[in-house]
Amino acid sequence: MTLLVFVSAVGAACCLGLGFVLQQSAAQHAPLGDFLSPRLLIDLVRVPSWLAGLALMMCGTALGALALAWGELSLVEPLLATHLLFAMALSRWRTRQPLGRRGWGGLALLAGGVTAFIVAGEPSGGGHDAGALRRWLIIGVVVGAALLLTLCARRLRLSLGPALLALAAGLLYGLQDALTRVSGQLMAGGGWFALVSHWQPYAVLVLGLTGLLLVQSAFETAPLRSSLPALTAAQPLAGIACGVGFLGDRLRSDAGAITWQCLGLAAVVTGIVLLCRHPAMPTGPAPRERAVALQAR
Repeated sequence: MTLLVFVSAVGAACCLGLGFVLQQSAAQHAPLGDFLSPRLLIDLVRVPSWLAGLALMMCGTALGALALAWGELSLVEPLLATHLLFAMALSRWRTRQPLGRRGWGGLALLAGGVTAFIVAGEPSGGGHDAGALRRWLIIGVVVGAALLLTLCARRLRLSLGPALLALAAGLLYGLQDALTRVSGQLMAGGGWFALVSHWQPYAVLVLGLTGLLLVQSAFETAPLRSSLPALTAAQPLAGIACGVGFLGDRLRSDAGAITWQCLGLAAVVTGIVLLCRHPAMPTGPAPRERAVALQAR
């Protein structure tokens, strides 16, 4: 792992984590009639704290793209998942809640899981890119799963809806990271002309805007602890699947390495759940009349 990849990925995680907290604190006050509508983004751009969160998210995206230009997707994605640590730090500062046993346990599991996956898997490039059929099959599965989750979220918006939307956004963001890496390779190999003459950068833009709308709709209807676990867990898993599935990323495949990789990912997911359920994370309870209004739509 080069120092540039590590610093860029962790810097991206910092910006993303802080940005998510600021965005959710603003989105929870948005009109419920804007649920899953582009009007939601139009309303939110008038809120200074949301714009600050968006600026941090854009900085995080740029740093993530830099990390992906120099490192394998299977290496960068687990590092990006640490954005939850920075979200937790800001939330703890705002709520003055001590970490306690659950908080420290979640931090240890998340950090230890990321370390275990990277050390055991030894992500590297150099593998052969998959053919077009396999690539489009994986992209179709990811996009189709995100669409199905979004449709289910519309019917379950007062219960599982926010988590399903965040899960869908995480899948799209993981795919976006994969196509961002491809776009960086196009830019490095052929310059701006090669970049704008391929479909990948336009797909990155569409996926980013769609994911943003899904995330803000999740933030609008439920507290951060209801949506951030699914988002944080889905993005690296989808990104790693795309990296290994069609970008030529390679992980160690002996029995011991696979066991430790699975244990590492399980620790990451467990740590994410523990941290997002910590009292320091914003509860953001919506008033009862907001829930009734949403249910009536």
